Amino acid sequence: MLASSMLTIAVSGRRQRGVSLIELIVGIVVLAIALSLVTAVLGPLYIKSTDPWHQVRATELGQSMLNDIMARSFDQQSPRSGSILRCGESGAPACTVQNADGSWPADPGESAADNRLRFNDVDDFDNFTANGSLLTNILAEDLADVYRNYQLQVRVRYASAADVSGIGLAPDQVKVITVTVITPTGSALQFSSYKGNW
Repeated sequence: MLASSMLTIAVSGRRQRGVSLIELIVGIVVLAIALSLVTAVLGPLYIKSTDPWHQVRATELGQSMLNDIMARSFDQQSPRSGSILRCGESGAPACTVQNADGSWPADPGESAADNRLRFNDVDDFDNFTANGSLLTNILAEDLADVYRNYQLQVRVRYASAADVSGIGLAPDQVKVITVTVITPTGSALQFSSYKGNW
């Protein structure tokens, strides 16, 4: 009986053997390598998972800015009181001519540094840039929380001959407005529209 119980203690002692320090360190190293591989694979997916959301926000911002610009006059010389004549027509003032470098001459009292609410024609928006912390809506309400880390750039130019082929207008009767929105992840989305001298 005594020999039988000693044998049981000896057998159970072998079964309850602990983990050595070397085995524990090897286990931790293997676990660390496995976790770093999983993180390396899932990290970029996590960043890319926000792209659709940012694209929707950027589209909303780009369309809103285009609507704001398109609501303005074609040119500084365009009549705003409902005249029959357009700028550039016989008997009307000439339309604004772009500088040789593609920029527009500054209108009196307006510059890109001014509040965009003072702009009265589309070319006032040329070279307009803003980031999310500077954007406001039409009521001058701050939009920093909505568009934080977004960038906005606007370019305005006269259309090229290729742009107006087939529509019966001269290139200096159409302006091309391009709004570029850069998302916080670095994606750039471009939105373009044509403003005609109607």
